[in-house]
Amino acid sequence: MFVSFLRPNNLSQKMLRVIFSLYLLVTCLITCIQFASEYLKTQDSISNELKLLEETVSDSIATSLWQYNQTQLNSLITGLIKMPIIAGVDVFDKNGQTLISKQFYSPTSVPMSIFETRSELNWQLNQENVFLGTLVLYSSSEVVLDRVLFGFSLIAITAIIKLSLLFWLFIWAFDRYLARPLKELMSQVDTIQLSSDINQRINLSIIENNELKQLQNHMNNMLSAMQNDRQRLIEDEENKRNWLEDAVNKRTAELQILNEKLKKLATIDSLTGVLNRGSFFESAQHLLILSQRQKSSASLILMDLDLFKNINDTYGHFSGDQVLIHFSQTIQSLLRKSDLVGRLGGEEFAIFLSDTNLNDAFQLADKLRKTIANTSIEVDRKTISYTVSLGVESSVPKDQSIDELYKRADIKLYGAKGKGRDRVEK
Repeated sequence: MFVSFLRPNNLSQKMLRVIFSLYLLVTCLITCIQFASEYLKTQDSISNELKLLEETVSDSIATSLWQYNQTQLNSLITGLIKMPIIAGVDVFDKNGQTLISKQFYSPTSVPMSIFETRSELNWQLNQENVFLGTLVLYSSSEVVLDRVLFGFSLIAITAIIKLSLLFWLFIWAFDRYLARPLKELMSQVDTIQLSSDINQRINLSIIENNELKQLQNHMNNMLSAMQNDRQRLIEDEENKRNWLEDAVNKRTAELQILNEKLKKLATIDSLTGVLNRGSFFESAQHLLILSQRQKSSASLILMDLDLFKNINDTYGHFSGDQVLIHFSQTIQSLLRKSDLVGRLGGEEFAIFLSDTNLNDAFQLADKLRKTIANTSIEVDRKTISYTVSLGVESSVPKDQSIDELYKRADIKLYGAKGKGRDRVEK
């Protein structure tokens, strides 16, 4: 307690130290004034007693001086010096010469201060005063201090008791009205800072409408304002986040559509709408592996338009493109949904037939050939007829790659070309 009082760490203890120090200073000052007042009052009282004593013994001493009775004079002075309030006695003759001088104290222990009363010694003779000498009675600070010692002790004890009581009363009052409310306030502030509940407020146990209560109200108003600002910021952030999420979702949807388009463009031949070479071989490879697992036959038909260069040279490349489109649409109309059609390059096309043996594939290829041979297209008011050669090959159990099937079908295709075109070889 005293260590924290001497070296306070908080405001209430500093205030307590200042107030108590001021009170201690004032108390010491008042006590000193009381000591001085009591001392002077006692000194006046002793001076009055000395005067009364002088009046009492002056006649006896004057009689002794008039009659020159030295023995009686010495007895009187000896009696006076033994009185508690007397520190010394001097008797001077009419010429100022010392007749008797006695002190109660020794020359080596002179009192702090000495005060005196002086009176003349006279004798009445024939209605006239005859001056015989002077009587001086001394008293000292020791006499005064002995007289006021009890009063001093009582004042000191009273001051100590008052100081002690007020010290503890100060501590109690500061702890009751300032320290504990401040500690409760700081504890609740810490709790609010660590809490996630933004609706929490400070609620002190004090009921008086004092400065702490007003501070509580101000802090609660500040918390309410902070809550409103925080709520507004959260709403702003929520709106921004929703806007951003909408923008991201919209952009993602656009990217997905774009990716789908890119993916389609990457897998589809842009002119005819059938699979391009890479996509066809990739898909056909998967279907071939699946057929091998299921131990079923798969067939590949390679097709090449006959003399297609002549069509381009005769009718132009636009007409050649229309022929390619017509061809792809015609063969698609004759296939199943599970069959793959791809443009391998130029005027070369291929069909992969799952679960189809060589004879069925050959019949389909011949049907395609006949359909193409029996149709024509009109391009720029010009009728164009064309034919196609086809090579058919089916898978065997050892086939693991579509390339192997492609090589054999390609040989059959060249065989059809070599035998005069517009025919199917298997």
